[in-house]
Amino acid sequence: MATLLLIDRALTHISTGLEHNHERLEFLGDAVLRLTATEFIDRQHPTLSVGACSNLRAQLVSDRWLAELGQRIELEPLLNLGAKAQGDAAARDTLLADATEALIGAIYSGQASLEPIHRWLTPHWQTTSAAVLSAPHKYNSKSGLQEWSQSQGLGLPTYVTEQRSHGHGDPHRFESSVWVGERLLAEGQGRSRKEAEKNAATAALQSLPESSAPQ
Repeated sequence: MATLLLIDRALTHISTGLEHNHERLEFLGDAVLRLTATEFIDRQHPTLSVGACSNLRAQLVSDRWLAELGQRIELEPLLNLGAKAQGDAAARDTLLADATEALIGAIYSGQASLEPIHRWLTPHWQTTSAAVLSAPHKYNSKSGLQEWSQSQGLGLPTYVTEQRSHGHGDPHRFESSVWVGERLLAEGQGRSRKEAEKNAATAALQSLPESSAPQ
């Protein structure tokens, strides 16, 4: 019963105005997610370098991954949202990611163990890990672009990022341009500075001649 109450709380967004909402469980879920992902990588990929482990974990705990997991388990119809959040289509992925993270916190809080989290997330992480490790530059575009620019003797890429709106969840909230020297390579948008810079780096890599792009 306690776990069911925690799950209900995890799916109740703060926009409802209810006192018992997802926020604290999301906070807990963030810590649980990172620790569980670290243990998963240590168990499943014991030969990876620390840098590669860090890059892989960034993908396994990202908001994008959490939102995709929320979609796969059909979490969206179960969310208890206030009127404002219900009408904010641009925030859909953010809401799903937050709820999925809160759900992780609820399961951990109810079971007082990481093992249920491992049993749930390991099959999903195995799929993501295989994709990331087979094409690392696709998932870590900033590192891939840096490798390319240094291999060409051009120095490090620089990013100029500006906030274009104040809408939470707006996919164009931040706009970033990536430069090598005085050459503009590409631009990207995102809900956060980090996402905008990543998207700019991805666009830059996609624009490179195939013969010079990092493999």
